Amino acid sequence: MMGRPLRFTPRRDAGMRAYERALEHGGFSPVAGVDEAGRGACAGPLVVGAVILQGGRGTIEGLTDSKLLTPARREELYAEIVERAFAWSAVVIPCHDIDRIGVHRCNITGMRRALAALDRRPAYVLSDGFPVPGLDVPGLAVIKGDQVAACVAAASIVAKVTRDRIMVETHERYPDYGFDEHKGYVTKAHSAALAEHGPCPEHRFSYVNVGRALRNNGEVALGEEAGELPVEELPGDGRTEGARA
Repeated sequence: MMGRPLRFTPRRDAGMRAYERALEHGGFSPVAGVDEAGRGACAGPLVVGAVILQGGRGTIEGLTDSKLLTPARREELYAEIVERAFAWSAVVIPCHDIDRIGVHRCNITGMRRALAALDRRPAYVLSDGFPVPGLDVPGLAVIKGDQVAACVAAASIVAKVTRDRIMVETHERYPDYGFDEHKGYVTKAHSAALAEHGPCPEHRFSYVNVGRALRNNGEVALGEEAGELPVEELPGDGRTEGARA
């Protein structure tokens, strides 16, 4: 469904709940926010979070773009979100699906799946930066949504913390790359490790820098963990979700 515009755009200084309050006043409740983590990385999964927040006593202070928070503060807010949110979900899309169909298509599909995984059906969806086509409820893409809309900020934190934890676990399997530090993004240390060791199965082989490292180091044995699964048929343990009544 095409997004239905608000009658007005909330002021940026009106607080992180301004969009949700405006929509609720217009009869759209509950409002879900959706955002991703890992779009710009060259290794590891893409993770999409979706959150419906509660107002009143369920309000969570300090929500903002997850990238603007320290790791410790992100963990604190993550714990509050999963405990106090009306509903939340996180969908994990592995690197080989990104190679197969592209990061943008994985992102859109992941957003639809994360919203469908919520225990409560939203009446309206706010997304960060670009619209999510194919929804059965209206939605609005908000520029820098994770900095101005509380539910989008909460979704960004759920996605970021979920993905960071995965990358720390990935570091234990592939310690040569420093995934616990850069989380799969391109840094000097990561580029140096790629040049020295070549890519591991958790790298995105469709990315230029990974393909270059593969050519320079020869073929690598991917093993079973790089087997292909369609995005729509990911195993059940590829998703974590929760809800609060």
